[in-house]
Amino acid sequence: MSHFLSNLFPEESSIPEQYQLRAYVEQREYLINGQLRQWAGTLNPVASPVYIKKGETLTQKIIGSTPLLTKYEALEALDAAVAAYDLGHGAWPTMGVAKRIEHIENFLTAMRTKRAEVVKLLMWEIGKSLKDSEKEFDRTCDYIVDTVKALKEQDRRSANLIEEQGFLGQIRRVPLGVALCMGPFNYPLNETFTTLIPALIMGNTVVFKPAKYGVLLVKPLLEAFRDSFPAGVINIIYGRGRDTVGALMETGKIDVFAFIGTNKGANDLKRLHPKPHRLRSILGLDAKNPAIVLSDADLTNAVAECITGSLLFNGQRCTALKILFVHQTIVADFTKRYLEELKKLKPGMPWEAGVGLTPLPEPGKTDYLKGLVDNAKLHGAKVMNENGGEISQSYFHPAVLYPVNKKMNIYHEEQFGPIVPIVPFTDDEEPINYLLNSQFGQQVSLFGKDSKRLAKMMDALVNQVGRINLNTQSQRGPDTFPFNGRKDSAEGTLSIADALRVFSIRTIVATKGTDDNKQIFNSIIRNRESDFLSTDYIL
Repeated sequence: MSHFLSNLFPEESSIPEQYQLRAYVEQREYLINGQLRQWAGTLNPVASPVYIKKGETLTQKIIGSTPLLTKYEALEALDAAVAAYDLGHGAWPTMGVAKRIEHIENFLTAMRTKRAEVVKLLMWEIGKSLKDSEKEFDRTCDYIVDTVKALKEQDRRSANLIEEQGFLGQIRRVPLGVALCMGPFNYPLNETFTTLIPALIMGNTVVFKPAKYGVLLVKPLLEAFRDSFPAGVINIIYGRGRDTVGALMETGKIDVFAFIGTNKGANDLKRLHPKPHRLRSILGLDAKNPAIVLSDADLTNAVAECITGSLLFNGQRCTALKILFVHQTIVADFTKRYLEELKKLKPGMPWEAGVGLTPLPEPGKTDYLKGLVDNAKLHGAKVMNENGGEISQSYFHPAVLYPVNKKMNIYHEEQFGPIVPIVPFTDDEEPINYLLNSQFGQQVSLFGKDSKRLAKMMDALVNQVGRINLNTQSQRGPDTFPFNGRKDSAEGTLSIADALRVFSIRTIVATKGTDDNKQIFNSIIRNRESDFLSTDYIL
């Protein structure tokens, strides 16, 4: 460890009181069938990426533990969800939209009271900065509000009767069944809730398994889940995926699989389901999003967007820019400016004001990143920035690699961390061919001014990725925009409105438009004899 990083990690006494995590968070609770059960078995220790300095020694902070449940508890949770769904006859799937919204809003009210606890655990468990942890919590609350609004709009549209070719009918969306929801460690609250909330609000029952890291932050919300939903509607389990999730999939009782992680993990789990044609999958997977900086790009803007795009939360985002193609005529100037901006990013602990770079939560990650840097150097790349690639325990200082070529592992692999590979190019076909031949297809960012040149590149790439960003970084938001991907990057589309659709299916009640049939429809609607066939709507 160099002098540059020698004072990165703090002494316990130097941590501001409001951000200290003094009490060990031992979690034994898990939620099944409306009951918070106590686990008496083995616990999994939760290690923070933050190390504590004692003299000349650095010791990793162990902040708590979570239950290592087995397949038996997982199957109990599944049985509870299956019983609550009751083949579509349960209280939750048959409940009116207005009542389901009321349950969701009650949960949101309770969730907001836990903001400080959740934000603190985000910082300590995954190393996310205070600013970004607060943003993640608030954005998740906004997402819930916007989801409720979108469902009300959908319900108003569905209240209409349709007359077509002598038939009269009404189309509404109904739930799919039992959903298994699993989120990622980098956005363990927000990304998880972008599947969990729409799954619930559309009438599905859920088994929810938190991410491998970012687990403890669910603990403050367990009572809110228990108190806000009928028994069995939401069940929360913990433990190793191979001991729990595999057993769930093998039963064939999972109807919806919502997973954000690697394509290998998704493939392995989907293979376990005995009836794959009956499994609806909503997947957010790997990505290797490139930036393509053309010769006429506004370098001030391109550098600013690429810095944030590649290094926000240490590059640990599926939407991060993970490889930068820069035209040969401007690559020297671009790299110089990029390095100048990189110097402004402050390394430190998540609670420090203005911090831009923090420790990484995944064990062994720094060794993996070092291997990518060493491999790139072996094939001709140089680390362009001072202290690039230096390591102190869980901290890896960003490494800007140039020139990168296809012989290097970093050219192909998703690093999911603070390595910035820069590839010089002379022909626009080079970065286009990169995307054509890539196994991933989430997003691309184009930087330039020539409209004809940009339009040509857009047309070449529109069938390769889910989103093309013009003179801006790759990103998920706004949440009203579709979020998807091609190839091994995604399955299904998520946005606020799309999520309501993917967790439901359209069903129609139809009849020939005879006077007698119309009279039956009128009677059912006028007397409010059906929850489905109704012209009532929510304001």
